[in-house]
Amino acid sequence: MAKRLKKSYKFAFQSASIIAVLLTLSLGGIMNFFAIFDGTVLVIYGFVVLFISFLIIQARSEKFVYQRVKKIYDDVSLLETTSPTPRTVTTDMRTLIREIEKFAQDKTVEIDTLKIREEYRKDFLGNVSHELKTPLFTVQGYILTLLDGALEDKNVRKKYLQRANKGVERLIYIVKDLDLITKLEVGELHLEKEDFDIIELVKNVFELLEMKADKKNITLTFDMEYSKPIPVLADREKIQQVITNLLVNSIKYGHTNGTTEVSVENLIKNKVIVRITDNGEGIPKQHIPRLFERFYRVDHSRNRAEGGSGLGLAIVKHIIEAHDEKIYIESVAGVGSEFSFTLEKAKKV
Repeated sequence: MAKRLKKSYKFAFQSASIIAVLLTLSLGGIMNFFAIFDGTVLVIYGFVVLFISFLIIQARSEKFVYQRVKKIYDDVSLLETTSPTPRTVTTDMRTLIREIEKFAQDKTVEIDTLKIREEYRKDFLGNVSHELKTPLFTVQGYILTLLDGALEDKNVRKKYLQRANKGVERLIYIVKDLDLITKLEVGELHLEKEDFDIIELVKNVFELLEMKADKKNITLTFDMEYSKPIPVLADREKIQQVITNLLVNSIKYGHTNGTTEVSVENLIKNKVIVRITDNGEGIPKQHIPRLFERFYRVDHSRNRAEGGSGLGLAIVKHIIEAHDEKIYIESVAGVGSEFSFTLEKAKKV
């Protein structure tokens, strides 16, 4: 720790001045008593006393304050999470107070952040545990039933094995999504960007989800007829997954006989924005800030009954952010939701 001091002379000067005045007045009184009063001698004496007193008080107070302030710095440095670096020790009280207040404020923010992360960690572990144990217990239940004697019944055996297989498929689905989102978060997933027509891609997803939408009589449509292609530069496969996840969510939580509409608009010179709007259940305002968290569900019981890994929106967010783009959500409970994200326009049209 460097021993450079920001010196404050005010206290030493004031104290030395008081001592000089008192001693000078005392000497003046003595001189006057013996009738040898000399003003020049008194002035010189006063300045000498002031100078000597100032030096002694400044040196002593500086050493006294420095030792205690240094201890404060040493105690504070033990709490620092960063690597130790040389720092200036100040004996100026105002500067010291500001530094201590800033340190306390930074630590308060750090503690609050850690508390939020701890709550998130607890929620995540609880959610992932629930998501995994449900299909695991289901598979275990069917296998145990077969082992207890149902294996001899051919019809029961086939039915239970099929149900156990569905449980295993759900586990695989969850693990694959967890693996994907982990790779996205640590930047291990390489994006293969290419030029493609976003309108054609949306049409392909419409065809893939047509049967799923028909079960609830939900119409998948564009907001208008797009006669010309709209080329964008992105990872085609990953953007298809984004649109698929958003449309599946829209179908899953949409009203029967509802509509899900996709629009693609020019945003700025080199950007387009893709909007996916539905007239479904909508999302209560308090849930929106956490909607892209892993396994976060607005309605736990109903959402799990609808299936899915609970990672769809988290994957969407990470894919869009991996493209250095933004995703937005607007929703009103009972009215519907709109998810939108930006994409870079293709350089060659």
